[in-house]
Amino acid sequence: MTDATAERGPDRLLRLVEQVTGPLPAPWRAAFEHVPRDAFLPDVIWLRRADGLPDHEPCERATDPDRWEDAAWSDVPAVIQVCDGRVPESGEPAWASSSVSQPSIVAETLLMLDVRDRHRVLEIGTGAGWFAGLLAHRLGGDNVVTIEVDRELATAARGRLDALGLRPLVVAGDGAEGWADGAPYDRLVGTCAVARVPWAWLEQVAPGGLIVTPWTTSWAAYGNLVLTPRQGGGATGRFAHGGAFMAMRGHRSRVYDVADVVGSHDLPDPSTTTLSPWDVAGGDRRAEAVMGLVLPGLWTHWNDDPGVDGVRSRLWVGDDALTSWATVDYDGRRLDTFRLRQHGPRRLWDEVAAAWSRWNSVGRPAFDTFGLDIDPDGTQTVWCGTPGGPSWPISAGSPGSAARAPSRREAGRGVIR
Repeated sequence: MTDATAERGPDRLLRLVEQVTGPLPAPWRAAFEHVPRDAFLPDVIWLRRADGLPDHEPCERATDPDRWEDAAWSDVPAVIQVCDGRVPESGEPAWASSSVSQPSIVAETLLMLDVRDRHRVLEIGTGAGWFAGLLAHRLGGDNVVTIEVDRELATAARGRLDALGLRPLVVAGDGAEGWADGAPYDRLVGTCAVARVPWAWLEQVAPGGLIVTPWTTSWAAYGNLVLTPRQGGGATGRFAHGGAFMAMRGHRSRVYDVADVVGSHDLPDPSTTTLSPWDVAGGDRRAEAVMGLVLPGLWTHWNDDPGVDGVRSRLWVGDDALTSWATVDYDGRRLDTFRLRQHGPRRLWDEVAAAWSRWNSVGRPAFDTFGLDIDPDGTQTVWCGTPGGPSWPISAGSPGSAARAPSRREAGRGVIR
């Protein structure tokens, strides 16, 4: 038995988590010690490919127990479902649709949630059930409700929780609707990312409570939103640094291919730009997260070696409304000037360049200096600085906006017993 094998278990996981978070409060240490992560992983999990490609490959406990066990007790995410539960088609990447999150990020989220004894919590996105199990250990199952859009995942999670004597209420349904039967809640936590705050969440969390949810935009998935509902309606909060989460199924981008927006007869306007595409979409998550906040509804896609003479790399920018697009081309030589093409009623790269210039002119404020205000009429506005003071108001759309179209398999709604 190797040293790494001997160390597998809750003690090892807690040590790895606290290397990131610092010492956890005693109630959360106890939860991590007594709610074993491996009990929530199915026999087949999906892990990142060793060759670096963006999809995942299966890892079976029966045939590769060492890799499976190492993933269970490491500070890494473990995917439990790909392609919304169906078998990937030939040539289709095995894209992740549900996972057991990275333990240190789970711990940071729990700390951000700031729960107290007897608090009632609604979790959006049960997945395998580990997060709900940690909450139930800390607060008691009677004070935790967890909702999952995929009925099969919800049923499996209920079984795992029952086996450990943890009994939160598990609901199969659309997390965007919350669970009004258990309201009001003191806390609501999302384990899937949203592009706008569902109005039902504000109605179901008591004024002065907290909503903590991962955030996503068409441009980038990054960070968290910590939001406090107000008496009389609406809410205000601030964004915080964090990881990237899968989007709630109804908040996924509806654009899957540049062919969805680029027409064969489009005649783009050619020009040049001095703004490097890598400045705004080059892998700096925090810069990309800010661009997503200030450029709602715009997405990017890279083509490396697109097969076009004189083009080494191409960045596409498009809008969710499928009306406009732009490309920025790198020729493999010059990094000070790039070929630009734009088409449609919006000049998207001009908007990107203006947003980048403005962000730079005010000192590149960090992602956590931005916040969100929701008016009682449902209008959601992103600001920078402080609400009502120096700000950067950017409309984020109302809770019912159609900036993103639903892309989910409808699930029946009911309690999983």
